[in-house]
Amino acid sequence: MSFDLVLFGGTGDLAWRKLLPALFQAFRHGTLPAGGRIFGVARDSLSHEQYRSLIRARFDEVDLAKRPTAEEFDRFAALLHFIRMDLSQPADYARLAATLRERKADTVVMYMATAPSLFTVACEQLAAAGLNTPETRIVLEKPLGHDVASNRAINETVRRAFSEWQIFRIDHYLGKPSVQNLFALRFGNSLFEPLWRRETVANVQITIAEDIGVERRGAFYDSTGALRDMVQNHALQLLCAVGMEPPINAHADAIRDEKLKVLRSLKPWTAETLSQHVVRGQYAEGTVNGEPVPGYRQEHGVDRDSTTETFVALRTEIANWRWAGVPFYLRTGKRLSGRDAHIVINFRPAPHAIFKSPPGAANRLVINLQPRDGLELHLLAQGADNRRQQAGLSPVQLDLDFDKRFGSERVGAYERLLLDVIHGRLNLFVRSDEQEEAWRWVEPILEHWSGDTGGPRPYTAGTWGPSAASAMIAREGHCWTEEC
Repeated sequence: MSFDLVLFGGTGDLAWRKLLPALFQAFRHGTLPAGGRIFGVARDSLSHEQYRSLIRARFDEVDLAKRPTAEEFDRFAALLHFIRMDLSQPADYARLAATLRERKADTVVMYMATAPSLFTVACEQLAAAGLNTPETRIVLEKPLGHDVASNRAINETVRRAFSEWQIFRIDHYLGKPSVQNLFALRFGNSLFEPLWRRETVANVQITIAEDIGVERRGAFYDSTGALRDMVQNHALQLLCAVGMEPPINAHADAIRDEKLKVLRSLKPWTAETLSQHVVRGQYAEGTVNGEPVPGYRQEHGVDRDSTTETFVALRTEIANWRWAGVPFYLRTGKRLSGRDAHIVINFRPAPHAIFKSPPGAANRLVINLQPRDGLELHLLAQGADNRRQQAGLSPVQLDLDFDKRFGSERVGAYERLLLDVIHGRLNLFVRSDEQEEAWRWVEPILEHWSGDTGGPRPYTAGTWGPSAASAMIAREGHCWTEEC
């Protein structure tokens, strides 16, 4: 199977840090189809050899285990080419079309690793140049818009050039092995299905924590914020994976239909819940991993009076038969205590206690997403000292580490998703109606914040965010995992 992959933004941060290393890993693993060409596209004036040298130098900055040897890179570099393009110039698209016509590949992938503001003009120009053939697939990175109207406008423009089955809206969290294991846990086993409902689940917590700041993305992040950058896409996709009904099969639309039902079932916001159930924060200077770090407003590219949130915690419910009344708590932020992403299913206590147990001890299932991938099942068991008739229970933990079980060299998120695009598999990509529904649910929060003169609550870098997030969950008698 031959393919041409055209990487718009081919010299940008996403290209060298994520996409090209992922393509190299597929090449190393032997899963990248033979006969492929990878074109980096940017406004730079580079020869093919200069582009290859640039990428080789940048590969020295990726994880050591993922770095190619000189011999490996030389073989991979034969796939790499460079095309200088100004995305506003029709003549440049004509040259691209001529290059691609030199040989007719089975699949042509147009990957938009650019600012979303360029998606519209690029799709219009691709169509005008005849580069929207049935063999073509287009990949769109997040964030797709900044609200419902802008998201709808971009999608309508893209759909005028491409059919829905040609459009791959990427959310790299859906490609993580741990998220795939979540689907396998739920729909490949019968063990937890009878418990996966309001009668037995007390609450669900989804945490995506980062210990890094905005790094070199200060200007971008200051116009985006944590709600748009993480909640509208990654966190809500994880919520859908937990809350969705079993699809009728594993086909793309069957899965996406069920996720859409969850998004449509999220409780609408009211003035009271917006005030009580949403917390936003912004990190101040502090210490992370023993090193002093600046506050958000001191970061390069950030407005010194910025009110952009770097932390969000919120409570919501899925208003349907399975989940009615069960709180779902979502939390994400930068410069937190550590890099950690997990989902916690907290189960209700036994209805009648006949054993003594420690205060607060309960059953829970922890689905670890990063930095390690696995499951933890927390139970109560009687200890070795059973000589006393009234011996109590103690918490025990059953730990399944997928990295140890299956090996740490597993397929990464972008590697899997890029291969899925080449092969035309849409299961792990987001449909336009899903995306629009997520924006519709998030938009009232943005509108509420626009009229809130108080701004985000400050929190010290290296902590778990503002204390208001702990107070929010404590009002219902619950606590975040690290606080229990």
